[in-house]
Amino acid sequence: MTAEALDPSAGAFGKPRPTQDRLEQARQFIELFYSERPDRGEATDRVRQVVRELESTGTYWHTAAELAFAARVAWRNSSRCIGRLYWRSLRVRDRRHISSATGLARECAAHLREATNGGRIRPLITVFAPEAPDRAGPCIISPQLVSYAGHEKPDELSGVIGDPANVALTCLARKLGWPGPSTPGRFDILPLIISGAGAEPSWHELPPDTVLEIRLEHPAYPWFAELGLRWYAVPVISNMVLEAGGISYPAAPFNGWYMCTEIGCRDLGDVGRYNQLPRVASMMEMDISDEKTLWKDRSITELNQAVLHSFNRAGVRIADHHTESVRFLKHLELEQKHGRSCPADWSWIVPPTAASSTPVFHRYYTDFDQRPNFYRRSSQAVI
Repeated sequence: MTAEALDPSAGAFGKPRPTQDRLEQARQFIELFYSERPDRGEATDRVRQVVRELESTGTYWHTAAELAFAARVAWRNSSRCIGRLYWRSLRVRDRRHISSATGLARECAAHLREATNGGRIRPLITVFAPEAPDRAGPCIISPQLVSYAGHEKPDELSGVIGDPANVALTCLARKLGWPGPSTPGRFDILPLIISGAGAEPSWHELPPDTVLEIRLEHPAYPWFAELGLRWYAVPVISNMVLEAGGISYPAAPFNGWYMCTEIGCRDLGDVGRYNQLPRVASMMEMDISDEKTLWKDRSITELNQAVLHSFNRAGVRIADHHTESVRFLKHLELEQKHGRSCPADWSWIVPPTAASSTPVFHRYYTDFDQRPNFYRRSSQAVI
Protein backbone atom coordinates (compact mmCIF):
# COMPACT_ATOMS: atom_id res chain seq x y z
CA MET A 1 0.00 0.00 0.00
CA THR A 2 2.02 2.83 -1.29
CA ALA A 3 1.18 6.04 -3.10
CA GLU A 4 2.59 9.20 -4.61
CA ALA A 5 4.64 11.56 -2.46
CA LEU A 6 2.81 13.95 -0.20
CA ASP A 7 3.73 17.60 -0.61
CA PRO A 8 4.44 18.83 2.94
CA SER A 9 3.32 22.32 1.94
CA ALA A 10 -0.21 20.91 1.90
CA GLY A 11 -0.05 20.16 5.64
CA ALA A 12 -2.32 21.84 8.19
CA PHE A 13 0.15 24.55 9.22
CA GLY A 14 -0.04 28.36 9.06
CA LYS A 15 -3.19 30.45 9.08
CA PRO A 16 -5.75 29.64 11.77
CA ARG A 17 -8.67 29.99 9.39
CA PRO A 18 -9.23 27.06 6.98
CA THR A 19 -8.62 27.44 3.29
CA GLN A 20 -11.55 26.93 0.96
CA ASP A 21 -9.77 23.78 -0.26
CA ARG A 22 -9.78 22.30 3.24
CA LEU A 23 -13.43 23.19 3.69
CA GLU A 24 -14.23 21.46 0.42
CA GLN A 25 -12.19 18.36 1.33
CA ALA A 26 -14.02 18.14 4.66
CA ARG A 27 -17.42 18.50 3.01
CA GLN A 28 -16.65 15.86 0.39
CA PHE A 29 -15.40 13.44 3.03
CA ILE A 30 -18.42 13.83 5.31
CA GLU A 31 -20.78 13.39 2.36
CA LEU A 32 -18.87 10.27 1.27
CA PHE A 33 -19.04 8.91 4.81
CA TYR A 34 -22.81 9.36 5.02
CA SER A 35 -23.39 8.06 1.49
CA GLU A 36 -21.85 4.71 2.43
CA ARG A 37 -23.55 4.33 5.80
CA PRO A 38 -26.10 1.49 5.98
CA ASP A 39 -28.76 3.92 7.21
CA ARG A 40 -27.87 6.53 4.56
CA GLY A 41 -28.07 9.24 7.20
CA GLU A 42 -28.25 12.95 6.46
CA ALA A 43 -24.86 14.68 6.19
CA THR A 44 -26.12 18.28 6.35
CA ASP A 45 -26.00 18.75 10.13
CA ARG A 46 -22.57 17.16 10.44
CA VAL A 47 -21.19 19.29 7.59
CA ARG A 48 -22.43 22.42 9.34
CA GLN A 49 -20.79 21.32 12.59
CA VAL A 50 -17.49 20.65 10.82
CA VAL A 51 -17.57 24.01 9.06
CA ARG A 52 -18.12 25.78 12.39
CA GLU A 53 -15.15 23.92 13.90
CA LEU A 54 -12.94 24.75 10.95
CA GLU A 55 -13.88 28.42 10.96
CA SER A 56 -13.24 28.79 14.69
CA THR A 57 -10.11 26.63 15.11
CA GLY A 58 -8.72 25.94 11.64
CA THR A 59 -9.27 22.21 12.08
CA TYR A 60 -11.86 19.68 13.24
CA TRP A 61 -12.03 16.31 14.98
CA HIS A 62 -13.18 13.17 13.19
CA THR A 63 -15.62 11.00 15.12
CA ALA A 64 -14.45 7.45 15.87
CA ALA A 65 -16.70 6.14 13.09
CA GLU A 66 -15.37 8.70 10.62
CA LEU A 67 -11.78 7.82 11.49
CA ALA A 68 -12.39 4.09 10.98
CA PHE A 69 -14.11 4.80 7.68
CA ALA A 70 -11.24 7.06 6.58
CA ALA A 71 -8.59 4.42 7.30
CA ARG A 72 -10.48 1.66 5.51
CA VAL A 73 -11.26 3.76 2.46
CA ALA A 74 -7.64 4.94 2.32
CA TRP A 75 -6.69 1.27 1.93
CA ARG A 76 -9.44 0.84 -0.68
CA ASN A 77 -7.98 3.77 -2.62
CA SER A 78 -4.32 2.61 -2.45
CA SER A 79 -3.62 2.00 -6.11
CA ARG A 80 -0.45 -0.01 -5.56
CA CYS A 81 -1.95 -2.60 -3.21
CA ILE A 82 -3.12 -5.92 -4.64
CA GLY A 83 -4.73 -7.03 -1.35
CA ARG A 84 -7.59 -4.54 -1.19
CA LEU A 85 -10.34 -7.16 -1.23
CA TYR A 86 -10.03 -7.17 2.56
CA TRP A 87 -10.30 -3.40 3.12
CA ARG A 88 -13.43 -3.68 5.24
CA SER A 89 -11.62 -5.99 7.69
CA LEU A 90 -9.07 -3.34 8.76
CA ARG A 91 -9.09 -2.86 12.53
CA VAL A 92 -8.56 0.71 13.71
CA ARG A 93 -6.78 1.64 16.95
CA ASP A 94 -7.63 5.24 17.79
CA ARG A 95 -4.64 6.74 19.61
CA ARG A 96 -5.12 10.36 18.57
CA HIS A 97 -4.49 11.52 22.12
CA ILE A 98 -0.86 10.36 21.88
CA SER A 99 1.83 12.61 20.36
CA SER A 100 5.02 11.90 22.37
CA ALA A 101 7.77 9.65 21.08
CA THR A 102 7.62 7.38 24.13
CA GLY A 103 3.86 7.08 23.76
CA LEU A 104 4.16 6.22 20.09
CA ALA A 105 6.87 3.63 20.79
CA ARG A 106 4.72 1.95 23.44
CA GLU A 107 1.69 1.82 21.17
CA CYS A 108 3.72 0.62 18.18
CA ALA A 109 4.84 -2.33 20.28
CA ALA A 110 1.20 -3.00 21.19
CA HIS A 111 0.28 -2.75 17.50
CA LEU A 112 2.83 -5.41 16.61
CA ARG A 113 1.55 -7.79 19.29
CA GLU A 114 -2.07 -7.35 18.21
CA ALA A 115 -1.31 -7.56 14.49
CA THR A 116 0.86 -10.68 14.86
CA ASN A 117 -1.89 -12.48 16.76
CA GLY A 118 0.12 -15.67 17.19
CA GLY A 119 0.67 -15.90 13.42
CA ARG A 120 -2.95 -15.25 12.43
CA ILE A 121 -2.04 -11.84 11.05
CA ARG A 122 -4.68 -9.12 11.46
CA PRO A 123 -4.97 -6.09 9.16
CA LEU A 124 -4.50 -3.22 11.61
CA ILE A 125 -3.86 0.51 11.76
CA THR A 126 -2.96 2.71 14.72
CA VAL A 127 -3.72 6.41 14.24
CA PHE A 128 -1.84 8.94 16.34
CA ALA A 129 -2.31 12.69 16.85
CA PRO A 130 -3.12 14.71 13.72
CA GLU A 131 -1.45 17.86 12.53
CA ALA A 132 -3.09 21.10 13.67
CA PRO A 133 -2.78 24.76 12.67
CA ASP A 134 -0.50 25.49 15.62
CA ARG A 135 1.55 22.32 15.75
CA ALA A 136 3.08 19.50 13.76
CA GLY A 137 1.96 15.99 14.44
CA PRO A 138 4.30 13.18 15.49
CA CYS A 139 5.89 11.00 12.80
CA ILE A 140 7.62 7.65 12.56
CA ILE A 141 10.79 7.94 10.49
CA SER A 142 11.30 4.17 10.21
CA PRO A 143 9.67 2.99 6.93
CA GLN A 144 8.39 -0.13 8.71
CA LEU A 145 8.02 -0.87 12.40
CA VAL A 146 10.30 -3.89 11.93
CA SER A 147 13.36 -3.68 9.73
CA TYR A 148 16.87 -5.12 9.57
CA ALA A 149 19.99 -3.02 9.97
CA GLY A 150 22.39 -2.34 7.12
CA HIS A 151 25.92 -2.09 8.57
CA GLU A 152 28.48 -0.44 6.33
CA LYS A 153 31.59 -2.62 6.09
CA PRO A 154 34.02 -1.55 3.34
CA ASP A 155 35.94 -4.81 3.70
CA GLU A 156 32.87 -6.86 2.79
CA LEU A 157 32.24 -7.85 -0.84
CA SER A 158 28.98 -5.90 -0.99
CA GLY A 159 30.13 -3.18 1.39
CA VAL A 160 27.16 -3.91 3.67
CA ILE A 161 26.29 -6.51 6.28
CA GLY A 162 22.51 -6.82 6.46
CA ASP A 163 19.94 -4.93 4.43
CA PRO A 164 21.46 -2.32 2.06
CA ALA A 165 18.09 -0.53 1.95
CA ASN A 166 18.51 0.46 5.60
CA VAL A 167 22.09 1.79 5.65
CA ALA A 168 20.94 5.41 6.08
CA LEU A 169 18.42 4.46 8.77
CA THR A 170 21.08 2.45 10.60
CA CYS A 171 23.51 5.38 10.47
CA LEU A 172 20.81 7.67 11.87
CA ALA A 173 20.06 5.23 14.70
CA ARG A 174 23.75 5.14 15.65
CA LYS A 175 23.97 8.94 15.41
CA LEU A 176 21.08 9.16 17.86
CA GLY A 177 22.87 6.86 20.31
CA TRP A 178 21.82 3.32 19.41
CA PRO A 179 24.82 1.12 20.28
CA GLY A 180 23.94 -1.67 17.90
CA PRO A 181 25.19 -5.24 18.27
CA SER A 182 28.79 -5.90 19.27
CA THR A 183 29.12 -8.14 16.23
CA PRO A 184 27.06 -6.88 13.26
CA GLY A 185 24.85 -9.52 11.66
CA ARG A 186 22.68 -9.83 8.59
CA PHE A 187 19.40 -9.73 10.51
CA ASP A 188 19.81 -7.28 13.38
CA ILE A 189 16.49 -5.65 14.24
CA LEU A 190 16.67 -1.87 14.16
CA PRO A 191 15.10 0.30 16.84
CA LEU A 192 12.18 2.56 15.94
CA ILE A 193 13.14 6.10 14.99
CA ILE A 194 10.35 8.47 16.05
CA SER A 195 9.81 12.21 16.20
CA GLY A 196 7.29 13.28 18.79
CA ALA A 197 5.18 16.34 17.97
CA GLY A 198 7.62 19.23 17.60
CA ALA A 199 10.52 17.12 18.93
CA GLU A 200 13.81 15.83 17.56
CA PRO A 201 14.07 12.17 16.48
CA SER A 202 14.85 9.53 19.10
CA TRP A 203 15.43 5.79 18.99
CA HIS A 204 13.31 3.18 20.79
CA GLU A 205 14.16 -0.52 21.08
CA LEU A 206 11.38 -2.93 20.22
CA PRO A 207 10.60 -5.38 23.06
CA PRO A 208 11.66 -8.94 22.10
CA ASP A 209 8.11 -10.30 22.32
CA THR A 210 6.86 -7.92 19.60
CA VAL A 211 8.79 -9.34 16.64
CA LEU A 212 8.00 -12.79 15.28
CA GLU A 213 10.67 -14.04 12.88
CA ILE A 214 10.54 -17.08 10.60
CA ARG A 215 13.68 -19.04 9.73
CA LEU A 216 13.52 -20.08 6.11
CA GLU A 217 13.73 -23.70 4.99
CA HIS A 218 12.89 -25.41 1.71
CA PRO A 219 10.53 -28.40 1.45
CA ALA A 220 12.84 -30.25 -0.98
CA TYR A 221 16.36 -28.92 -0.32
CA PRO A 222 17.80 -29.54 3.19
CA TRP A 223 20.79 -27.34 2.34
CA PHE A 224 18.55 -24.27 2.11
CA ALA A 225 18.53 -23.89 5.90
CA GLU A 226 22.33 -23.47 5.76
CA LEU A 227 21.82 -20.13 4.02
CA GLY A 228 20.73 -18.76 7.39
CA LEU A 229 17.87 -16.68 5.99
CA ARG A 230 14.96 -15.38 8.00
CA TRP A 231 12.26 -12.73 7.79
CA TYR A 232 9.76 -11.06 10.09
CA ALA A 233 6.09 -11.95 10.07
CA VAL A 234 4.29 -8.60 9.84
CA PRO A 235 4.99 -5.78 7.35
CA VAL A 236 3.81 -2.65 9.19
CA ILE A 237 4.25 0.40 6.95
CA SER A 238 4.96 3.33 9.23
CA ASN A 239 6.28 6.33 7.26
CA MET A 240 3.13 7.32 5.38
CA VAL A 241 0.59 10.04 6.05
CA LEU A 242 -3.13 9.26 6.27
CA GLU A 243 -5.06 12.09 4.58
CA ALA A 244 -8.81 12.29 5.10
CA GLY A 245 -11.18 15.21 4.77
CA GLY A 246 -8.42 17.81 4.90
CA ILE A 247 -6.90 16.34 8.08
CA SER A 248 -3.38 14.86 8.05
CA TYR A 249 -2.33 12.03 10.35
CA PRO A 250 1.47 11.86 9.90
CA ALA A 251 1.83 8.80 12.16
CA ALA A 252 -0.55 6.01 11.22
CA PRO A 253 1.29 2.66 10.95
CA PHE A 254 -0.76 -0.01 9.18
CA ASN A 255 -0.38 -3.57 7.96
CA GLY A 256 -1.92 -6.38 6.04
CA TRP A 257 0.00 -9.61 5.63
CA TYR A 258 2.84 -10.59 3.32
CA MET A 259 2.61 -11.90 -0.20
CA CYS A 260 5.50 -14.29 -0.75
CA THR A 261 7.00 -12.30 -3.64
CA GLU A 262 7.53 -9.28 -1.40
CA ILE A 263 10.06 -11.32 0.57
CA GLY A 264 11.32 -13.84 -1.98
CA CYS A 265 11.65 -11.53 -4.99
CA ARG A 266 12.16 -8.08 -3.51
CA ASP A 267 13.67 -8.35 -0.02
CA LEU A 268 15.85 -11.40 -0.52
CA GLY A 269 16.16 -11.54 -4.30
CA ASP A 270 16.88 -7.98 -5.45
CA VAL A 271 20.49 -7.15 -6.31
CA GLY A 272 20.22 -4.00 -4.20
CA ARG A 273 18.90 -5.90 -1.19
CA TYR A 274 20.05 -9.32 0.10
CA ASN A 275 20.89 -10.55 -3.42
CA GLN A 276 20.41 -14.25 -2.66
CA LEU A 277 19.75 -15.53 -6.20
CA PRO A 278 23.44 -16.30 -6.96
CA ARG A 279 23.79 -18.19 -3.66
CA VAL A 280 20.70 -20.29 -4.30
CA ALA A 281 21.79 -21.01 -7.87
CA SER A 282 25.26 -22.05 -6.71
CA MET A 283 23.80 -24.45 -4.14
CA MET A 284 21.68 -25.91 -6.94
CA GLU A 285 24.88 -26.30 -9.00
CA MET A 286 23.59 -24.09 -11.78
CA ASP A 287 25.75 -22.20 -14.26
CA ILE A 288 25.41 -18.53 -13.30
CA SER A 289 27.91 -17.37 -15.97
CA ASP A 290 25.30 -17.65 -18.71
CA GLU A 291 21.91 -15.96 -18.51
CA LYS A 292 20.51 -18.53 -20.95
CA THR A 293 20.49 -21.17 -18.22
CA LEU A 294 17.65 -19.16 -16.62
CA TRP A 295 19.33 -19.55 -13.25
CA LYS A 296 17.65 -16.39 -11.96
CA ASP A 297 14.19 -17.68 -12.86
CA ARG A 298 14.74 -21.00 -11.15
CA SER A 299 16.39 -19.45 -8.10
CA ILE A 300 13.64 -16.91 -7.52
CA THR A 301 11.01 -19.65 -7.72
CA GLU A 302 12.83 -21.69 -5.09
CA LEU A 303 13.20 -18.64 -2.84
CA ASN A 304 9.46 -18.00 -3.02
CA GLN A 305 8.77 -21.68 -2.39
CA ALA A 306 10.95 -21.56 0.71
CA VAL A 307 9.17 -18.43 2.00
CA LEU A 308 5.70 -19.94 1.53
CA HIS A 309 6.74 -23.29 3.03
CA SER A 310 8.43 -21.71 6.06
CA PHE A 311 5.61 -19.29 6.89
CA ASN A 312 3.01 -22.03 6.51
CA ARG A 313 5.04 -24.43 8.64
CA ALA A 314 5.32 -21.74 11.35
CA GLY A 315 1.58 -21.12 11.23
CA VAL A 316 2.02 -17.53 10.00
CA ARG A 317 -0.46 -16.12 7.51
CA ILE A 318 0.97 -15.39 4.05
CA ALA A 319 -0.41 -15.21 0.51
CA ASP A 320 0.89 -16.31 -2.88
CA HIS A 321 0.79 -14.07 -5.94
CA HIS A 322 -1.48 -16.32 -8.00
CA THR A 323 -4.22 -16.44 -5.38
CA GLU A 324 -3.99 -12.73 -4.62
CA SER A 325 -4.23 -11.88 -8.33
CA VAL A 326 -7.55 -13.71 -8.57
CA ARG A 327 -8.77 -12.00 -5.40
CA PHE A 328 -7.82 -8.58 -6.74
CA LEU A 329 -10.01 -9.10 -9.77
CA LYS A 330 -12.80 -10.04 -7.37
CA HIS A 331 -12.19 -6.72 -5.62
CA LEU A 332 -12.50 -4.88 -8.94
CA GLU A 333 -15.76 -6.68 -9.64
CA LEU A 334 -17.21 -5.73 -6.25
CA GLU A 335 -16.17 -2.11 -6.63
CA GLN A 336 -17.86 -1.93 -10.01
CA LYS A 337 -21.04 -3.40 -8.54
CA HIS A 338 -21.01 -0.59 -5.97
CA GLY A 339 -20.55 2.00 -8.71
CA ARG A 340 -17.04 2.96 -7.59
CA SER A 341 -13.95 3.55 -9.68
CA CYS A 342 -10.91 1.61 -8.50
CA PRO A 343 -7.46 3.16 -9.04
CA ALA A 344 -4.70 0.68 -9.84
CA ASP A 345 -1.03 0.95 -10.78
CA TRP A 346 -0.26 -1.89 -13.22
CA SER A 347 3.45 -1.91 -12.39
CA TRP A 348 2.67 -2.64 -8.72
CA ILE A 349 -0.42 -4.84 -9.09
CA VAL A 350 1.31 -7.29 -11.44
CA PRO A 351 3.59 -9.63 -9.42
CA PRO A 352 7.37 -9.39 -9.93
CA THR A 353 7.58 -13.04 -10.97
CA ALA A 354 5.39 -15.30 -13.14
CA ALA A 355 3.65 -12.08 -14.21
CA SER A 356 1.99 -13.28 -17.42
CA SER A 357 0.68 -16.41 -15.70
CA THR A 358 -1.48 -14.30 -13.38
CA PRO A 359 -4.86 -12.86 -14.50
CA VAL A 360 -3.98 -9.31 -13.42
CA PHE A 361 -1.32 -9.14 -16.17
CA HIS A 362 -3.77 -9.21 -19.07
CA ARG A 363 -5.64 -6.03 -18.23
CA TYR A 364 -5.36 -2.27 -18.37
CA TYR A 365 -5.92 -0.14 -15.27
CA THR A 366 -6.42 3.53 -14.56
CA ASP A 367 -4.30 5.06 -11.81
CA PHE A 368 -5.56 8.24 -10.21
CA ASP A 369 -5.46 9.98 -6.85
CA GLN A 370 -8.55 9.48 -4.72
CA ARG A 371 -8.94 10.44 -1.06
CA PRO A 372 -8.89 9.35 1.71
CA ASN A 373 -5.49 7.83 0.97
CA PHE A 374 -1.99 7.17 2.24
CA TYR A 375 0.86 9.35 1.00
CA ARG A 376 4.59 9.14 1.39
CA ARG A 377 6.27 12.12 2.97
CA SER A 378 8.09 13.90 0.16
CA SER A 379 11.36 14.15 2.08
CA GLN A 380 13.25 11.99 4.54
CA ALA A 381 15.82 14.73 5.16
CA VAL A 382 16.54 13.53 8.69
CA ILE A 383 17.95 10.34 7.20
